[in-house]
Amino acid sequence: MKVFCLGEMVIDFTPGAEKNSYIKNPGGAVANVAIALKRLGVDSVFCGKLGNDDFGFFLERFLEENGVEIACREKTDRAITTLAFVNLYEDGNRTFTFARKPGADMLLSKKDIKVSAVKNADYIHAGSCSMSEGPARKATEYALELGHRHGKIVSFDVNYRNLQWKSPEACSEQVKKVLPFVDLLKVSDEEIFLFGGEKAIPKLMQKYSVSLVAVTCGEKPAKVFWNGKVIECSVPKVKAVDTTGAGDSFWAAFLAQLIKNGIADINKLNRNVLEEALSWATVAGSMTVMKYGAIPALPSLEELELFKANTEKGRERI
Repeated sequence: MKVFCLGEMVIDFTPGAEKNSYIKNPGGAVANVAIALKRLGVDSVFCGKLGNDDFGFFLERFLEENGVEIACREKTDRAITTLAFVNLYEDGNRTFTFARKPGADMLLSKKDIKVSAVKNADYIHAGSCSMSEGPARKATEYALELGHRHGKIVSFDVNYRNLQWKSPEACSEQVKKVLPFVDLLKVSDEEIFLFGGEKAIPKLMQKYSVSLVAVTCGEKPAKVFWNGKVIECSVPKVKAVDTTGAGDSFWAAFLAQLIKNGIADINKLNRNVLEEALSWATVAGSMTVMKYGAIPALPSLEELELFKANTEKGRERI
């Protein structure tokens, strides 16, 4: 099976060892998922707009080196490759400052999306960053509707970044436009307020026919809302140094387990598969926060299997 990932790939400038220094790293939530999936043994495609500049060529080479298929090779001269400067705190949490007025990622258009690439995939994944401004908003809506129309499993990560939106309400409004096409929705406990809080999830699912909502909660147990039930899984206790990319790693591992269990039809989901997927996802997310940078911290399948085996003893599933 293959996952078509549409959205942003950027340069993450993360704090270096020297004071006031930054290190260049590839990043972007959707690109993180595409690369994480490939490292976990799942074929992935990335469709996003890069700038016709050194950063754009660097990111393109990185995708190729990681075995991710590139669906849009045409770069833009209208904006530079988007840059994100990451500020880290002692607890590993972070904030972002974007050089994106505009950034290349915003300029992805409907004509960049090949119908054949969507039809050849089994899952379609996107997030809200590509819906904040520019032609990429319509491109994202088009791709998700296209995937839904062709019977693909559609995945969406809310991934709210306040600096990219005029208001939380603006983000919520845009996301709700695509929810009728979404089967699997991921949201963090810090983002769920956009939809009325955790208590509003069942009504949200019913209104928009969303089959599953996964909620990440940092160190607290992660949750999956599905079929009128709530499935929870405790998170391994680790020392967090950088939470960048943890949610993307979590979601990639979750999707990878669904795929490895042969879930090509959303109606084939069952509790055993979801418990297994949630378990693997929490371990992957925990591994990612132990290292600096997003993509550099994404685990391989072998690393994930070893870490999971070492942490399984004594870990309780709630």
